[in-house]
Amino acid sequence: MPDLEDEKIKTEVMDLHTVIYKKFGYEMKYIRPPKGEFSERTINLTNSLGYTTVMWSFAYDDWDEGKQGREEYAKKKILDNIHPGAVILLHGNSKDNTNVLDSVIKEVKNMGYEFKSLDKFER
Repeated sequence: MPDLEDEKIKTEVMDLHTVIYKKFGYEMKYIRPPKGEFSERTINLTNSLGYTTVMWSFAYDDWDEGKQGREEYAKKKILDNIHPGAVILLHGNSKDNTNVLDSVIKEVKNMGYEFKSLDKFER
């Protein structure tokens, strides 16, 4: 994101915003910088578009489609990194995440944690 010109960022973010709203009726207000790459300029720009930047506290190499078929690894990585206030980044292209998500959610709840929307997250 820091390598893009302001207009390119605005176009990409607002085009996505429009698509999400048209398809799902949801007004996006949070943004996660791709690859976690940002600068003061990009944060200020996305703020000016009405977005709040949210980073994650944990991610792993689940985005790599060449590293699938490691469901127990995925489950362990996620569960070993749960903590109060955790924001876990899981990529939608990961079949491992899809296959373990139900059991991970149940296990996290059994550990005494709850899931909240970012709107209800204490800052």
